[in-house]
Formats: sequence, structure tokens, C-alpha cells
Amino acid sequence: MRRLIYLLPLLLFVGVGVAFLRGFDRDPRDIPSALIDKPAPEFSLPPLPGYKEGLSNATLKGDVTLVNVFASWCIPCKAEHPIITRLAREQGVTVRGINHKDKAEDAIAWLNRNGDPYASIGVDLDGRVSIDWGVYGVPETFLLDRQGRIRFKHVGPLTPQVVEEQILPMVKHLRSAS
Repeated sequence: MRRLIYLLPLLLFVGVGVAFLRGFDRDPRDIPSALIDKPAPEFSLPPLPGYKEGLSNATLKGDVTLVNVFASWCIPCKAEHPIITRLAREQGVTVRGINHKDKAEDAIAWLNRNGDPYASIGVDLDGRVSIDWGVYGVPETFLLDRQGRIRFKHVGPLTPQVVEEQILPMVKHLRSAS
């Protein structure tokens, strides 16, 4: 029994070390979403002033769609913006935006300056719709199938690697499956 008492600190140290090592192996952006394979939450967002279309559940059905949550004040959003633009223009992916807690004039100026790859943008001024989508912060991106079910979520800015290895294969799969 005494040996066990002497070994207990060593066993605790080894257990904590293993837990840390397992934690370092995980991608901090790999946050599970309870919404995967479920329909997008019910919502309806108005458009930016001067834009024709806002965003709602009805606009998320019919085609495989990427929904990007962004804001003009978000530095990582600017970093991923060329990647999203290429997805829309060169890969033919329908991209829709949720403008998160942003001033309309700032968002419009940002889109005029950086280009507008979005088929439509909904203004989420108070962030309530983003909360319903499980958004922790911007940017976050969701891939939805033709029925409007969320099939993939990416936290943080999209990178060329994420697009090539995850988004485009999934877009191809979802388009062929439905």
C-alpha cells in the first residue's frame, strides 16, 4: 500500500502529460458542431442597403452552398476573402454571406474595396442568427447540401489547403449525391 502512495504522484504526472500530448495533436479550429447533417436554423436576414437580396433558409436550398460569416472589422476575413472570391468565380461555388455585427456602410465599403463574391448577403446586426448557427467568431464557413442541411463547418479563415482538401471534394460529392 505504501508503494502505491509513492507511485501516485508519478502516475498523476504521466496522466497529465498524456492529456497535454493528446491536446497538442488536435486542431484548435476543429470545434464540433451540433448542426452537422441538420437543416440550417430558421432565419431571415435583410440585405445590405442598396443590395437586392438578403439571406434566409429559402435561399439555401437548390444548390450546394457555402455560407461565410464575415465582417469588415475582421482581419482574418480579409485574408480569406481572395480564396472565397476564387471559389465563387473559378470553381462556380455559390457563396452567400452573413455580415456579422457590422456597420452597413463599413461592410459596403469593404466589399467595394475587396470585391463581392457573394450571391447574397444577410445583415446580422445583433449577431443572434450567428449564435443560432453556433458561430464562435468570424470568420466561420459552412457548407450546405442542396436540401439546406449543414454538412461541414470551418472555424477561422479558409486556406487554399482547406479548400483543396476538404471543401472542393465535398462540393463535388454533394453535387453528385443529390
